[in-house]
Amino acid sequence: MVEKAYKFRFYPTSQQESLLRRTLGCVRLVYNFALAARTQACYEHQERIAYKQTSAMLTNWKKQEDERFSLVK
Repeated sequence: MVEKAYKFRFYPTSQQESLLRRTLGCVRLVYNFALAARTQACYEHQERIAYKQTSAMLTNWKKQEDERFSLVK
């Protein structure tokens, strides 16, 4: 099997850079929150949370009015 890799470089404008930073910050926040929930369930309740359950949790989090998620909206 032959594996190929491509490298790309781009030079965003200051407006694009700001949007990218905000988007990646939101993604990081949601990822870490989901990871914490899954880790807590694993260690405290000895249960595994599957992708489907995590997806449902994310949907519920989007509906909450919470200042932790004010950047996500």
